[in-house]
Amino acid sequence: MRLHSLEVSAFGPFGDTATVDFDALGADGLFLLHGQTGAGKTTILDAVAFALYGTVPGARQQGKRLLSDHARAGSVPKVVLEATIGGRRLRLTRSPEYERAKLRGTGTTKENAKATLTWLDGQGQNLTRLDEIGEEIGRLLGMSADQFFQVVLLPQGEFARFLRADTDERGDLLERLFDTTRFGTVEDWFAERRRESAATLESGRKSVDLMLARVSTAAGIEAGADADPLTWAHKLRADAEEARDTATAELVTARAAATRTTAALTEATRIRGLQQRAARAEAELRTHAEGADERAAQTEELARAVRAAPIAELRADATSAAETAARESKLMDTLAEGVGALDEGRALLARLSWPEAAEDRGVIAATIRGWTDEVARLDDLIAESLVADALQETVDRHGERRRELASAAEELELRRTALPEQLRAAEDDLAAARQAVAALPALDEARGRAADTQGAAVALAQQRLLRADAADRLSAARSRHQDARGQLLDLRERRLAGMAAELAAGLADGEPCVVCGSALHPNPAEPSEAVVTRADEDAARVAEHRLGQEVDAAAERLAKVDQAIEVLLERGGDRDPDRLAAELSAATEAHADAHTLAAREPALADRLSGLRAEQEGLQERSRVATAELATLDERIAGTVHQLETIRKRIAEASGVDESPQARRDRLDALAAAVSRLRDLRVQVTVAQETAEALSTKVVRSAIEAGFDSVDEAVAATRDERRVAAVEAALAQARDQRVRAESVLAEAEVAAVAGMDAVDPSVAEAEVESANAVVNSTIAVASEADRRLADLERLVAQLAKEVGALAPMQQRHAELAGLAEVIAGRGQNARKMSLRSYVLAARLEEVAIAASTRLRRMSGGRYEFVHTDGAGPRGKRGGLGLDIRDDYTGVVRSAKTLSGGESFLASLSLALGLADVVAAESGGLVLDTMFIDEGFGTLDAETLESVMGVLDELRAGGRVVGIVSHVDEMRQRIPSRLHVIRGRAGSSVEVVAG
Repeated sequence: MRLHSLEVSAFGPFGDTATVDFDALGADGLFLLHGQTGAGKTTILDAVAFALYGTVPGARQQGKRLLSDHARAGSVPKVVLEATIGGRRLRLTRSPEYERAKLRGTGTTKENAKATLTWLDGQGQNLTRLDEIGEEIGRLLGMSADQFFQVVLLPQGEFARFLRADTDERGDLLERLFDTTRFGTVEDWFAERRRESAATLESGRKSVDLMLARVSTAAGIEAGADADPLTWAHKLRADAEEARDTATAELVTARAAATRTTAALTEATRIRGLQQRAARAEAELRTHAEGADERAAQTEELARAVRAAPIAELRADATSAAETAARESKLMDTLAEGVGALDEGRALLARLSWPEAAEDRGVIAATIRGWTDEVARLDDLIAESLVADALQETVDRHGERRRELASAAEELELRRTALPEQLRAAEDDLAAARQAVAALPALDEARGRAADTQGAAVALAQQRLLRADAADRLSAARSRHQDARGQLLDLRERRLAGMAAELAAGLADGEPCVVCGSALHPNPAEPSEAVVTRADEDAARVAEHRLGQEVDAAAERLAKVDQAIEVLLERGGDRDPDRLAAELSAATEAHADAHTLAAREPALADRLSGLRAEQEGLQERSRVATAELATLDERIAGTVHQLETIRKRIAEASGVDESPQARRDRLDALAAAVSRLRDLRVQVTVAQETAEALSTKVVRSAIEAGFDSVDEAVAATRDERRVAAVEAALAQARDQRVRAESVLAEAEVAAVAGMDAVDPSVAEAEVESANAVVNSTIAVASEADRRLADLERLVAQLAKEVGALAPMQQRHAELAGLAEVIAGRGQNARKMSLRSYVLAARLEEVAIAASTRLRRMSGGRYEFVHTDGAGPRGKRGGLGLDIRDDYTGVVRSAKTLSGGESFLASLSLALGLADVVAAESGGLVLDTMFIDEGFGTLDAETLESVMGVLDELRAGGRVVGIVSHVDEMRQRIPSRLHVIRGRAGSSVEVVAG
């Protein structure tokens, strides 16, 4: 990736448009980005990041406030970047989400983020959707936004924190840079498979236990199997089969006996039934003959009821017509009373007569037409009253708005009065914060030196204690060595003194002496009681040599301690510890105060800009409020005059009524009531005539039907239930006679008529006893069949469950062991999960790559050491990162480095991580790289080493941008991008070397 040009408009501190030509700046491969604090150096880097990914690095993305406070009203924040990525030249144009003033009214509205991607090589479709642009940039660069911020925009402060972070914080950053999702997915997959396998295994065991319980239940015994469940289950099935055969044989015998007793009972029951039928038929014939007179009376009653039914219906119709005429007459009278309650209605009723005259209907119609015309005129007046109501609402609304404007104008005046004092206070606070920002690097360096000196003092005290102990150990070792040497010399002397006895012990008769050569040995020397042998001398010599080695080791330990003490003395550790602690406390407190004040600088600058913008806007808002007040007064006066005119015309039209609506509703209701009265007069006349006609007809019909009067005819009627009951009784008597005669005529009934009565109770008792035996044996046989069938089915299922459980247990054991290893438990010797193992491998690669540059920049003194041990208190292992000091050979924490050393280590770590991430992203060549502040903590020699490493970075056409305040960097780097801070916003100046 190579940057060509950048254009920034209304973005951050840049109120106008600023243009950066990276091709001109990077012609030499190295350029300096410098300027005052707050000028906008970091904003240049933010603009590059925003153009590519639509976001900015670090905590600044949380603000979501990229529109410049210095921009003119209506300006649109925009970033345009031309670059070559993946071999393709393109232009990216982005605008962030921001708030702008509304076109109408007050307040603001949100403008959504926009972006376009234009292919400058003319190939491919240009893009305008944010998601499509993000996918295309990610594909070309091969890395996420977090990876890009760490690889291309090297933020030293973040890597200093990474250097000193614990394993959890370091792991969080590495997981953002190196995608370990697939390894975490593998861990989760194995854990889930283990849970599923355990659940399956437990389900299999439960299935076997359940089958054993079901076999026990089916066999009719309590639960509990032998050692071999299948053998026990097969024995239960064999017992059930034997019980089934016995019950089947007993059932066959019982059924044969029951068949014989049932045949005897059937015959006795048949004869008894025929005898009972003959007796019932004779009794029914006698009963029929006894009810002949009653049936004759019922026949006559039924005939009179049939003749009287039409007469009763006519009388009911006449009665209903009379009631209808009376009811409608009453309604007419009630409605007339209501109409007469009003003056207009009373005048109309005075002109009408009853019974109705021929001219009454015309009078009523003319009166209704007059009232309807009046209602139409009043509708027009009601419409004008609605207009009056709307005008009144307008007057009320204008009045409320006028009160709001008056209150707002008063508040604006109060705010204008208070603003100058607030502006002076904000300017003083901002000046103090900027002084703190300028002093912060020096205070940080002083705090680092004080911390290093105090640490050296503490370590010096410890090393001096170690030296005293080492000196004591050396003295004791030397004393033991001298004692052992004296004992060796003593043993050697004593052995020489007893050498004659030792040689005499080796003499043999006839053999020459090794000393004199004589074969005669008249008086050989005798050994003394304290004789010393060669073995004694050898043992003493070995002990003396071992103690000599202990002296050498003690001397070497003392020399190392002395060397460490010399290093600590060079670091200033021989000063008063209390005074050093006081200096560190003072330096820390001063740095903390300055840091707190400096952190407020952006907010104070924003507040000052906001107050100035507010002061400019107050005058315009006050003028607008005054003009709107005058306009509202004119509108209120005109609307009130129009409202008074309409209300005067409405009052005149209302008459005696309280309003036109009330008069209109009253006349409309009166017209409807009189119209209904007219219809009722016609209905009452028709109903009275109908009632008189029906009354005459019912009298004539009663005489024609043979009744003396209408009442006699009505009395002869019977309801439907009585008629149905009489008809049913006559039909039942007739059917009873026919049925009885048919029974007595049957041949079987006639055959048993002369036989003695038969009693089937004895046969019934025998059948009941035989059936009881059959039922009992059926129950026993059915139970035996069911138990055998259940056992056969359940035993087969049990064999299947038991056969499936063994391989299931084996598979689960293998899967559980593998899941434990992947999760960092079980047989995993390092106790590291798969994801942690991958991150540890990546960190080891980073440490190797960073150590190469750190050794170069530190003159061969320092290098990174990666450790894979577990962290304290259960924190993840494999992410340890320490420093080896070649001067002392000691591996120590990175937290012990001084400020300048920390910068070297952070820069080396950032460059090493950039190399590894780039390789992880497919070996993508990054032709442009930016390195943030931190060079001010370096001495001249170290700065020279760092510049040598940076020269190596620009080899092969790479462009490196350095962000720094250090004046010496301007002398070393001729190509510079100067960001200039101004009251109206920042601007840029390109100085090409």
